[in-house]
Amino acid sequence: MFETREFIDTVWSAIRRLYGEHGASQTRLNMIRYDQDARLAIIRVANPASDMVRAALATITEISETPASIHVIAASGTIKALSRRIRPYYA
Repeated sequence: MFETREFIDTVWSAIRRLYGEHGASQTRLNMIRYDQDARLAIIRVANPASDMVRAALATITEISETPASIHVIAASGTIKALSRRIRPYYA
């Protein structure tokens, strides 16, 4: 399992590798929730940058030298609606 800091640092690193510092600043990436046991994360990004972040997530192959992959299971305009959509994944 990965700590919250390790996860978000890996995401930031992937975004910076693809788009540089300027592109990374446009994402307005923010960690909302990270559940190690369920292996789920909710991150907030600027709507125009959502495709950039999805592309960066697809490039992640390891976190803290451990093989890993990240899959987007849902996206939404609000955190409340997203929480309802991902509730089945917490079971």
